[in-house]
Amino acid sequence: MSKKREDIPPKQPIAMDRWSVVRGLAIGSGGGFIFNHFNMPLSWMLGAMCFTTVASLAGLGLQIPSWFRTIMIAVLGVMLGSMFSPEIFENIQRWGYGLATLLVYLAIVSALGVLYFIRVAGFDRVTSYFCAMPGGLSEMVLVGDALGGDGRTISLIHAVRVLILVMTIPVFFRFLEGVDIPSSAQTGSITGLTTLAAVVMVLCGLSGFLLAKWLRVPAAALVGPMVVSAAVHLAGITHAHPPSEVIAIAQVGVGAAIGSRFSGVTLAQVFRILRLGFGSAVMMLALTIVFAWSAEKLGELGFFVIVLSLAPGGLAEMSLIALALGADTVFVSVMHIVRIGLIITLAPFVFRLLPSR
Repeated sequence: MSKKREDIPPKQPIAMDRWSVVRGLAIGSGGGFIFNHFNMPLSWMLGAMCFTTVASLAGLGLQIPSWFRTIMIAVLGVMLGSMFSPEIFENIQRWGYGLATLLVYLAIVSALGVLYFIRVAGFDRVTSYFCAMPGGLSEMVLVGDALGGDGRTISLIHAVRVLILVMTIPVFFRFLEGVDIPSSAQTGSITGLTTLAAVVMVLCGLSGFLLAKWLRVPAAALVGPMVVSAAVHLAGITHAHPPSEVIAIAQVGVGAAIGSRFSGVTLAQVFRILRLGFGSAVMMLALTIVFAWSAEKLGELGFFVIVLSLAPGGLAEMSLIALALGADTVFVSVMHIVRIGLIITLAPFVFRLLPSR
């Protein structure tokens, strides 16, 4: 029995006015400040995300403009590109093993996810399939809705997936594995940044985004600036990194954008969707840990690196965790770019090959 349109009511539109934006940024900044005060891992992003999620579900109208999130993501792209150095090519042979592991992981986690949403959640075939895909939130919502699925449910399931994984993984490393994840990225202060270096990084972000957008590259706001920044740093034009203060602001923007996705609905209205999304996120995390443990036993990749490389918690978010952890940020970022590219390009094609029942 299909439950495609019965789980949640239509989302009430929230006007994009200045006060909804101010509330979103203010609550996100306050949450980041509190988490940072208590030295929580990735404090600015997790604090902003937690506080804005609670505020959104409490009925406060929060909005983060898409252009603001794009700028913040571009900042993170420039920062990730600045991590590239000639030394990354010394261990290039393990990348093939990592990509093979990723392909097997995506096939298994997607198949189990579809079964979960059909058998446990009772969703229809289209909604179940696009809810189960581990990545490509916007694209999966658009394609799933166009093929007759419930775009609202798909959107919330993916938002819950990102929320749960981004919240869980840093806590898992900090409190269960005893790995010290700093409260914020340590890339130097803004006082040590020269004007020339600042101009070069701004141009990296702007040109990279426009080029990737023109080429229709997935996750253009992150991938484009990262590639251009990597080229600039590999060429030795600059060795500067975006300062910690700017990275903190970007983390607040990313975290607040995740939390504001829940605006327009209440906890009572979406409780079942949140519960089902939590179940699927836990399943994905468990599979990620199993794959990471297996990879570590084979001696090819470290446990922390493969967890961050596979966990479908968002490219920017997982890369930030890798940066804070000092766990091969370049490898993690490339793995997530491949994951998103594969999901966006192959998921609709594979869906059309599946039997109708």
